[in-house]
This record gives sequence, structure tokens and C-alpha cells, in this order.
Amino acid sequence: MGDPGTGADSATPAQVVARQRAELERLRDLAATSAVLERAKGALMALTGCAPDAADQELRRRAADSGRTLLEQCRLTLGSLPPPQEPSLQGLSPQQPPSPAPPGTAPPPRTTPATPPSPAGASEMAEVAEVLSEIGRDLVHVRSAHELAARLLDHLAPEVRADAVLLYERRAEGALELAGHAGIDARFAARWRQVPPLAGVPASDVLTAGEPLWLEDLAADRVHHVLVGDPPERWPSRVWLPVPAGGTARFALGVLRRYGGPFEPHERQLLVAAARLCAGRLRVFDTAREAPGDPGVTETVQAVFDALPGAAVLLTPLRTAAGEVTDYRIDAATPQAVDVSGRTGRDMVGRLILESYPSVAGEPLWRGYLETLESGVPFESEPFAYQETVDEVALTGTFSVRAAPLGGGLLVSWLRHDPLERQEQRLADVQRLGNLGWANWNLLTQEISWSAQAYAVLGRDPEQGPLELEKLPRLALPQDADPLTAAIAGLIHRGRPFDVPFRVETPEGVRHLRLVAEAVSEPDGTPAEVHSFVQDLTAQRSAELALVKSERTMSVQRGVLQAERALAARLQHALLPLPSKPVQLAGLRVEVAYLPAQAGIHVGGDWFSAVELPDYDALFVVGDVAGHGIDAVATMAQLRFTAKGMVSTGTSLTVALARLNHLLLHSRDSRMTATMIMARYDPDRHLLAWAQAGHPPPLLVRGDEVRYLDRPGGLLLGASSDPYYESAELRLRPGDRLLLYTDGLVERPGEGLDAGLDRLVRAVRAHDDGNGGGSGSLEALLAAMLVDEWRDDVCVVDIRVPGRAAEAADGEEAGAVDAAGAGENQDG
Repeated sequence: MGDPGTGADSATPAQVVARQRAELERLRDLAATSAVLERAKGALMALTGCAPDAADQELRRRAADSGRTLLEQCRLTLGSLPPPQEPSLQGLSPQQPPSPAPPGTAPPPRTTPATPPSPAGASEMAEVAEVLSEIGRDLVHVRSAHELAARLLDHLAPEVRADAVLLYERRAEGALELAGHAGIDARFAARWRQVPPLAGVPASDVLTAGEPLWLEDLAADRVHHVLVGDPPERWPSRVWLPVPAGGTARFALGVLRRYGGPFEPHERQLLVAAARLCAGRLRVFDTAREAPGDPGVTETVQAVFDALPGAAVLLTPLRTAAGEVTDYRIDAATPQAVDVSGRTGRDMVGRLILESYPSVAGEPLWRGYLETLESGVPFESEPFAYQETVDEVALTGTFSVRAAPLGGGLLVSWLRHDPLERQEQRLADVQRLGNLGWANWNLLTQEISWSAQAYAVLGRDPEQGPLELEKLPRLALPQDADPLTAAIAGLIHRGRPFDVPFRVETPEGVRHLRLVAEAVSEPDGTPAEVHSFVQDLTAQRSAELALVKSERTMSVQRGVLQAERALAARLQHALLPLPSKPVQLAGLRVEVAYLPAQAGIHVGGDWFSAVELPDYDALFVVGDVAGHGIDAVATMAQLRFTAKGMVSTGTSLTVALARLNHLLLHSRDSRMTATMIMARYDPDRHLLAWAQAGHPPPLLVRGDEVRYLDRPGGLLLGASSDPYYESAELRLRPGDRLLLYTDGLVERPGEGLDAGLDRLVRAVRAHDDGNGGGSGSLEALLAAMLVDEWRDDVCVVDIRVPGRAAEAADGEEAGAVDAAGAGENQDG
């Protein structure tokens, strides 16, 4: 049996709707007329520069003169705007100029310019009027503040370089709420959706002042105003306009630009006029929201919805005078209902459905609502995908919507579908991709459940069933069973979670596994259930073992190389004993330096010789064997002693080089090559004869002159079976300094040899002790040249002639080719 009060309660909303429908239709017609009138006034103001009252009077005058209704005249004005030279609003024709003011009196006020606009100004006004006409026609079809903002941005972006449009509404308590936006992301909108009534907020200030606020200097504006934006520097210029203009504005229209600069005059004119066009359409939204209703009934219905589970709303259709449904007003909402702006429950009441869910327009849901209103048959949609944002993360779910008639409106509810099969498939995919499986043990009921992937990871046949928790160590290798047993005992008796690695033997081989488990305890702390997962880490562990093996191999190899380096270094030191101080040879002061490479662990093949020959001449040799290690040191020793032996027995320098080349070509390792410079000094004639094989040139320091000697011809040793070597001579003078060196002194990674040679010249000049002749120390020179880590051995022979560079030098410097030496090369 039904409740007696049910009929009275259900009739009350129906009576309220019937009583208010006629009044609501009248208000809609009035609002529609007001919207068109405001747009026509704005277009006319932009065209003629007149005031709002004057534009209203002109439209009414034109309607009366032509016998049209005011609405028809407004639409005609928006469709074809007159040119800027139209008659003024004072009723003057082009043939009747205004009468001049009597002498001594001020001219009467004008609402039009005293002179016709320039061609450029007229063109700009015509363009503004055309844009306003397009905006006006477009705004007729918008159904929400969000859509209005989007349409505005479409039109304003190319005209005023707008990048974002914000539309704030002042609520009853004075706070601002973001009613619509375009050009900003969801995070921006969420952060600035609610703005408290604070001083210095531009959107609030324009509503109080009733005048536009042009913010074109970011540095100054941010001192005086609270600027929205993430960050504000992204929008260097912006404007806020009251809608409508004056002290009655409820909306603040913000246009933000990434362009930093002032608004042009025509841009300002267009923005002010566009704000006026928005006023009429926003009044339509307000009328729909503020349609009169019975407050008691509304609060009662909302109280019922507050107690309902799930997501549901009560919708009242909003119709035109012809009965067409243009939108729905939300009269009640459950706490679980959420719109695109994040509003929930009571915050949604009074909003329009196209404002809260703009994507529903034109969709099957919209048509289903209409069919339910017409037929009275409930509508239930097919499941559809919808993306929602939860904690700033976009999630896509499957929903179905049901709409049922209730009085003159609709009760709409929606349900999220997440089938059990889908959840199970997702869990199975996670286990498969992560190579892990879950396992649960109920310690009270002794129930055990394993996932299929757990059997696969543990290598156990599902037909054998799961194991008890205490028996799980039986699967592990003997050396891993005890640690796993201890961890399980600690979990069962003390509720201590664990993460333990262990190994199992499977037909495919040994697997490296990891078991992670925790206990769910009773109120008294007794463990009641164990949740765990087991993961196969075989691939990871194999990679770790391979890495360890590789590191061990590298360590052994490094030890071998270090031992080889130590052996080569001992051999090198035995072959190349370095004098502790400069020595005197044939009247010359000779200083030698040898520095092994800092990079790498191999010993190089650089060497030197500085000896006195049996005839009291001095022999100087500097060479460099290509490569490093024992082979390079052995080749170095062979060349060093052979060269010294041949020259000591009277062989010329060029013939000695030719024979050393032959020796390399027929050595055990015929791939070896070497560079060399050989010099023989005759102290009686102060004459230095020298030859080279692909070696860097000697550096001569004579007084203030620092230069390289011209190299005589000669290929590096071991490069050709038929080389040709030449020699040259140099008369040394008192105070001269001659540097023989290997390429390690001048070569650097990424630098050409010429750059290194130039650097050596600069270093010699920079480290002169002031006496001329490059008299700086060899130690200081090496410190300047070897600032960074050097990668090759460095060998230097520093030869100095006693005496000052200022002494008379009557000797003759000869750089001619030693033809005799070249000839000797041919016959060996």
C-alpha cells in the first residue's frame, strides 16, 4: 500500500513547473532579445564611436522609421553594418552639416568625430565591425560559458594576438569562480578556479570599478596586482574587462597574451566591444540559472540526493518559446557527481548541463534525454569510454548512463563499469610482464591460493597444488633453505615481513627467485593471513654474475699489464740511465729529461743517446718507436745500440739511418716503425751535422731568435724498402741552445702538430730568464708544456753552447744538403 503523502509531494513540483513555465518562456524571449540588442549596440559603437545610450536610441529610431521590430532591426544591423560615413546620431544628413556655434560660446558636444576618419582609420573600423559581426553571429549558438570562451578565443587570437580567454563570475560572497576558459590547461584551471575576494586581484578590481584594466607592463603590474598564471611571466600582457560595463557587472573577461607589448588602439576598441557582445548571452545563462522555483521543494529534493549512493543529477529542461530544448539546469546532485571543472554535489546545483558536461552536446546521450522527455520511456545508454582526471592523472573508464522522467524533468544517473574479467586480465598481464606471481596463506582456516604465474615461477606443476607456507623451503636449494625457513618462522610467530632471495632447481636449470611476504594480524597481534609474491630474477642475476666475471677478467688482465709495465720500465731504466745533473760533452752543456706517459699502463719506446765518440766528437740521438710495451722497448734497445755502434766505427749519419731502416724491415716484427734524429758535433769546428727519419725538427734558440731548423729529407724507419736520407750542417755559436725532442712534448689530443710546435716556441720565449738565448731551465719549460695529462712518453735533449749570445759570431751557418752523405746512402 502506497504512502498517502506521496501524491501530494509528487504533485507539488509539477504544479510549480506548470505555474512557472509561462513566466520562464517570457523571460527567455526577453533575454534573447536583450542578447541580440547588446550585440547590435556593440557593433554600432565600434563603427561610429558613439556611447551605449546613443547606440540604443539609434537602433530604436531606425526600427521605428522602417516599420520593423527592434529585434529585426538588430539582426539587420548585425548582418550588414553601415559604413563609417553614415549619418550621425543627431539625425544630421550628409548634406546638412551642423550649424556653427554662436561667437563666444562653446561648441555643442558631439558623439561622432569632428572630421571624417582617415582611410586607414576607416579601414580599421570596418575590420573591427566585421569581426564583431562574426562574433555576434557565433555567440548566438553558444550554450555555456566554456563554449563562449572558446568562440571568443577563436575570433580574438588572429585579431589581438590573444592566447587565452578567462571568464570569472562573482559569487554572492564576493569570491570569483572560473565560469569558462580557453587556451589554458586543466592544471591552470584547477589552480585558479576559485579566487578569494582579495585586494589587488585584477578580475575583482574591474568588477568594482566597472572599467577595463589594461596590464601591459609585467614588471610594474606584478607589484600592484595578483597575476594569475603558471607562471605569470608566460603572459606578459593582458586585459580584464567588466561584463557588462559599469558597476553592475557580474562577469570579468580576461584576455591573456604571450606577446609582451601594449594593446593597439583598434585592439582595445575590438576587445571593449566584444565584452559588450558577451553581456547579452551571459544574461541568458543567468536567466536559466535563476528561474524562479520553490526554495523549500528545491532544498527537500537536494536533501534526498545528499543521501543517495552513486552519481546522479536532477535535470530541468530549458526550452525556447517554440518548445525546443536548448539546455538542462541541474536542480539537484548527489555528492558522488562530478563535472569537468571538479565541482561536486551541491556546488553543481544551478549550473547548466552544457557548462558542466560540454562534450554531451549532439551525442547519443543528448538525443536519449530528448527521447525520454517526449516518450516518458527511460533511456539507458550503451557502455561508452570516458576520460576523467583523478589526482591530476587522466584515467579512461567505461560508463553507462540512465535517464528516467521525473515530473517535468529527468533523473540521470551513471555507473562505471570495471568488469571482474578486465581486472583479472590486468593482474595477469602485470604478473606475466613482471615475471612474478602472488600467493596467499590463511593461517586460521589453512586455505591456500596461488596465482597461475606463481606455479610457473616456482617451477611447480599446478596439478600438485600449492604448498603450505612452512613447507615452501623444500623447493629451495639446500644452501638456501635455512635462511628461507628462518624468515618464514619470524613472519608466522612475530609478524615480521621479509624479502629473501633463494634458488630452486627446475628442468630448465637453476632459477634465482625472490620471495616478499607480510602478515595481516588479528587485533591481538596474532598473524592471521600471509600475503606474498614470488619473482623470478634469473635474468637479472645472470647479468650480475656475468658482470662480476667480466670484472674479474679485467682485473686479471690489468694485473698482467701492470706486471708487463713494471718489467718494461725496469728494462727501460736499465737501458736509459738518466744523469742526475747536466753533463759536459765536447765543450757543450747537455741536459736530458725523460717523462713516461701518465695515461695508460704501457711503457713507450722513446730513447736518447748523448755520448762522446773515440775522436772526441759528440753523438746525440733521439728516437721514438711506434707502439708501447715490451716489444717497443726491445726495438728501442736494438736501434739505440746499433746506431751508436755504427757511428762510433765511422759510418756516416745517412748510411746509419739507411741500415737501421733495413734492420727494422727484417726484424722479427716487420710492422715496427720508428722516427729518429741523429746529430754529430765537431768541437774544433763548432759544426753540428745532423740527419733525421720522419722526426720533429730541432728547435734553435739564438739570442732573441727562436726557430725550427729546416729538416733534410728522410722517411721514418721501417716505412719503405728504398728510402733516401739527407743531412744538414749547423755552425753553433756561443750562447746557442738546441732542443732535440720526441713528439710527446708537442702533441695533444684534438690538436694539430703545427699548433703544438707553436706552443713550444711560445713556452721557450716565456721562460727565458732575461739573459737571452732561451736560458731558462729545462724543468720550467717542461712544466709549462705538460700542464695537463700527457698520453705519450716525452724525451728531451737540451744542448747549450757556453758563452753569451752577444759575443761576435763570425762562423757561418750552413743548411745545405750533405750530398756526400746522400750518396753514401745509396751504396750502403
